[in-house]
Amino acid sequence: MSRITVIGGTGYAGSAIVEEAAARGHEVTAYSRSLPDPQIPGVTYVQGDASHEPALASLIEGADVVVGALSPRGALADTFRDVYRTIARLADTAKVPLFIVGRYSSLRPEPGAPRYVTDLSHAPAEYHAELTTVAALVADDLPATPATLDWVFVSPAGNFGSYVPGERLGHYRVGGDVALQPKDGGEISGADYALGFVDVIEQGNHHRAHINLGY
Repeated sequence: MSRITVIGGTGYAGSAIVEEAAARGHEVTAYSRSLPDPQIPGVTYVQGDASHEPALASLIEGADVVVGALSPRGALADTFRDVYRTIARLADTAKVPLFIVGRYSSLRPEPGAPRYVTDLSHAPAEYHAELTTVAALVADDLPATPATLDWVFVSPAGNFGSYVPGERLGHYRVGGDVALQPKDGGEISGADYALGFVDVIEQGNHHRAHINLGY
């Protein structure tokens, strides 16, 4: 079993990944600004600021896998990309693979086509800055990291989030950077996204890649 550190481990996607990984017997540490209530048995919860480099370094150096499940909101609205650059640098130094929770808008409708984020008419205006910021990770920041950093950016289907939690069906499909269901975005529950996410970690079949999970 692996030591998995989830940065942003109490958010919607992060908490689902924490729960799935812990259920499989992995040694899971969840790092977040606040501690959840209730807590998942067997999980180590650490409270802290994602921009605090010494804390991040300690967590990453002690891990076999690092998961980034942060959102560019609140305190991270203006520092999101800088925080991920720091996480990537620390992961590369520690030789730890980095898996990041992405967004649907970072995908493409067909091979070689512009990413959905280039036309955000499908999303409410108040989310445009957030979606653009997240997409910049996989479009610009992660490809620019040293080749020694092993990263995987995992986008969910279009209908994914706390507003559509769905049920655990126990199955999913994996695609590349082209949406599995480009016409309507498709869907996936939080539990099945976590199921696929932890499978991707365990199988280790993707390297410096953008993939997506959906039904």
